[in-house]
Amino acid sequence: MSECIVFSGGRIIDPVNGIDHVGELAIADGCIVADSPADARRIDLTGKWLIPGLIDMHVHLREPGEEYKETIATGTRAAAAGGFTAVACMPNTRPVNDEAAVTRLILENAAAEGSARVYPVGAISRGSRGEELAEYGEMKAAGIRAVSDDGLPVVDSQLMRRALEYAAGHGLLVISHSEEHALSRGGSMNEGALSTRMGLRGIPTAAESIMIYRELALAELTGQRIHIAHVSAASAIDLIRQAKARGVRVTAETAPHYFTLTEAAVDGYNTHAKMSPPLRSEADRKAVCQALVDGTFDAIATDHAPHSVLEKEVEFDQAANGIIGLESALPLALALVRKGLITPTRLVELMSAAPARILGVEGGSLTPGGPADLAIIDPDLEFLFSAEDLYSKSKNSPFLDWSMQGRAILTICNGRITHDILGLFG
Repeated sequence: MSECIVFSGGRIIDPVNGIDHVGELAIADGCIVADSPADARRIDLTGKWLIPGLIDMHVHLREPGEEYKETIATGTRAAAAGGFTAVACMPNTRPVNDEAAVTRLILENAAAEGSARVYPVGAISRGSRGEELAEYGEMKAAGIRAVSDDGLPVVDSQLMRRALEYAAGHGLLVISHSEEHALSRGGSMNEGALSTRMGLRGIPTAAESIMIYRELALAELTGQRIHIAHVSAASAIDLIRQAKARGVRVTAETAPHYFTLTEAAVDGYNTHAKMSPPLRSEADRKAVCQALVDGTFDAIATDHAPHSVLEKEVEFDQAANGIIGLESALPLALALVRKGLITPTRLVELMSAAPARILGVEGGSLTPGGPADLAIIDPDLEFLFSAEDLYSKSKNSPFLDWSMQGRAILTICNGRITHDILGLFG
């Protein structure tokens, strides 16, 4: 998009620059600009919100190796439909992204077919086996932004300590999948009365909080940063809150399913509600909401995890963990705004500004001179979240056929229109 476009009449929300008012914003040549010519094209956004493009710091794009579930093309198209202009993709591909060649392949395919910026996350350990560290320097040179063995915990505490120190030397963030396998192994849902009634082995919240305690202790010992992924339990939240108060360099994320659903969603053996960590109790859900309010959580991430019917239409305890989330995250987060739990500014902080800051990537604000990565939201638009309308290749979502309110109607990434449901540029 080379012409100058001026968006006017919309509510502009940018927590980085302290902006929340009705006004104008101009873009040209892929950038946000401070001034616009008199003959610029003008688009009226009355009743809409204009925000920095959303940034999801936790997705699974499945490429390379499992393209039957998702590809970079379909995953980033789903991201654009959800208002996202950037995603950080986890390394549990086939092969695992534990070397520069895989990182380069991901970035090359994203450049050729992507509808959003793609930030690869490299593996903490070779093959994510937890035995020896991967080569961070080579992967960093190829383009990774963080390291994680997401999907698997790093069991060896000494290896995790070395990962924190080694990653810090390369300016990389360590993202922890916090799970104590001795407690979670063989489990398929939250441990409690419902798991007993359903005859399924449960996973206690301690499986999450014990490993988070270790990660916090190692971050405190080394003085290095750590990011805790997909937090679901009240006990884990308390540990993170206390660590932050002590000055531990920890950031944390949760996902929309943890502040929207409880373990009741798996009743009837609904594999679309099976995930890791599992959906928890109503008390845990409320604790997640409170942590979004009080700042214990820094970010909302989707943990977008596409699976085909081959992995989901099986016995519950055999089904794969994970749900898609890129196209449902924004309306679910907007529900928190309508309930008065968070402000629109806080939503943008959680889903754009903070992820950009934590990962150290561009975007997350509407600063003149910065990239024209933005989303236009209609907060009142009601729609049915249906499988037929999804851009993701997989349809594994517990929110199918939900009536939702609020969605992205226009997404622009680096000045390029990647989603436009109203045909504003048609």
